[in-house]
Amino acid sequence: MKGLTAKEEEIMGFFWEKGPLFVKELLAFYDDPKPHFNTLSTIVRGLEEKGYLAHEAFGNTYRYFAAVSQDEFRSKTLKGVISKYFNNSYLSAVSTLVKKEEISVEELKQLIQEVEDAHRTSNP
Repeated sequence: MKGLTAKEEEIMGFFWEKGPLFVKELLAFYDDPKPHFNTLSTIVRGLEEKGYLAHEAFGNTYRYFAAVSQDEFRSKTLKGVISKYFNNSYLSAVSTLVKKEEISVEELKQLIQEVEDAHRTSNP
C-alpha cells in the first residue's frame, strides 16, 4: 500500500472521524476558499486506487468509506519510519526519543509497564 500525501492524509482524517461520506460532503469541512469539487473527487478516487477507500453506489454517485482503519495506517506509518530512519530498530527509535528528552523516564517506565501487562494478558 502506497503512502499518503499531506492532503490525502487530511481527507482520510475526515473519513476516519465522520464515517462514510459523499465527495460533496467533504466540502463542508473546509473554510473558504473551498477546494473545487473536482479536485476533491480526484483525490478521493486516488485514495480508492491506493486501497485506502472503498465505495458503495447510490444511483449516479458514490459514497466512500475508509477501507483501512486509522490504527492500521498509524501502525504501517510507524513501521515505515522505524525501517527508514532507524534501521528497523524500535530500540534505537525509543532511545533517540529518550536522549532528545521527547519522552521522560516516567513515560518510559509507564510504557514498559503497559508492555509487560499486555504480555501477561496474551501469555497467561
